[in-house]
Amino acid sequence: ITCLVLYLFAEFDDAANLLAANPDATTISIDEPVEIPKNQRSRLQEPRREEDDELLGTDDSDKTELLAGQKKSAPFWTFEYYQTFFDVDTYQVLDRIKGSVFPVPGKNFVRLYIRSNPDLYGPFWICATLVFTIAVSGNLSNFLIHLGKPTYHYVPQFRKVSIAATAIYAYAWLVPLALWGFLMWRNSKVMNIVSYSFLEIVCVYGYSLFVYIPTAILWIIPQKVVRWVLMMFSLCLSGSVLVMTFWPAVRDDNRRIALATVGTVILLHALLAVGCLAYFFDAPELDFPAPISPAHNGTTVVTKSQ
Repeated sequence: ITCLVLYLFAEFDDAANLLAANPDATTISIDEPVEIPKNQRSRLQEPRREEDDELLGTDDSDKTELLAGQKKSAPFWTFEYYQTFFDVDTYQVLDRIKGSVFPVPGKNFVRLYIRSNPDLYGPFWICATLVFTIAVSGNLSNFLIHLGKPTYHYVPQFRKVSIAATAIYAYAWLVPLALWGFLMWRNSKVMNIVSYSFLEIVCVYGYSLFVYIPTAILWIIPQKVVRWVLMMFSLCLSGSVLVMTFWPAVRDDNRRIALATVGTVILLHALLAVGCLAYFFDAPELDFPAPISPAHNGTTVVTKSQ
């Protein structure tokens, strides 16, 4: 104990001599934590945070995605589980619509717009609007083409609504389901394939159909060449969104399989556009032989059926 006391007194004498030589010197206690000024602390943390975010991919969109995944942890039979699929605001929907109409080369539509919060609100209402737009525009186009013909009697064809709804909703759900299953199967074969969830694929297909809404309105123009030019332009826009989204998911796969997958995606997309234009707008009107009914004054009346 005596040696320890003498050692402490010697340390205190050295500290006193140092303070006497340099009165402005600062002392640090062992028990007190060393504090770093806030400006230095922020300069030390910011570069490291940016580096970690870049390497690990923990940017704001990924954080939002994780939060979205936590929200969707409710059981699937509850209303809260499906409510999260429609939890988007107007600005998000408009931003995704603009991204589908004006695709940016080299940018992934899922990564830029969808992955943070995939939704079903936009795809559902885009498909519903497209169904009624095609049905109404098809009836108006038929009316304008036969306008002025004395033998033509306009009859609205409401069955076109059900046909358009069946074709569009089947395409917007069954094709993404098949593509999702194919990507999951190839992901088990090839490790480098990018995986998309079924909801993300449905979201991409739904928003890619928005460009056909103004196109269907312009299809009312009774000029076949103009209609087909508009169809090709819309097909290029919406098809480029699908290609830039799904090509990164299959480009590391076998070359033939990757090209066949993207080619099938474009082919099915083109069949939908061509089928809608050919059936609802360019389908020929068939004139069936009308029955002859006798009138009371002895003359015959011929009725024209469409």
